[in-house]
Amino acid sequence: MDLPDTRGTLMERLGIAVSEATPDQVVASMPVEGNIQPFGLLHGGATAALCETVASLGALLSAGEGRTAVGVEINVNHLRSVREGSVTATAVPLRSGSSVAVWDVKVHDDDGRLTAVSRVTLRIIQRR
Repeated sequence: MDLPDTRGTLMERLGIAVSEATPDQVVASMPVEGNIQPFGLLHGGATAALCETVASLGALLSAGEGRTAVGVEINVNHLRSVREGSVTATAVPLRSGSSVAVWDVKVHDDDGRLTAVSRVTLRIIQRR
C-alpha cells in the first residue's frame, strides 16, 4: 500500500494509523489515551478528525492522482464514550465522483462496539 503524504502533523499528533486504503474502503485506528476530555469522553474533535481523515483519503484514492479533497461537510454522531484502548474507523463510499465524494464512516472500539457514525461530503479539486 503506497500512501504518499499521509503523515501530516494532525495524524501524527492523534496517532492515526492507516491499515487499509483502497477506493472502496479505508480503515484507520487511533489511540484513545491523550484524546480524552473529563469523564472519559472521547474528544469530539479527535473523532471528527479521524472520520474526516479516512473519508478524505478514500475520496482521493477514488478521484485519482493530482487531486485534493476539501472537507465540505462532516456530521458525527457520538454513540458511546471510550476510556481506553483505541478506536477504529472504517469508511466506505456512498458516492464518489470527480468533483464530489460522500463517504460513510463507522467508528468501533477495541471490543467491536459502535462508538460513532459519520457522513463526510468532500469537494474534489485539481491540485495546483
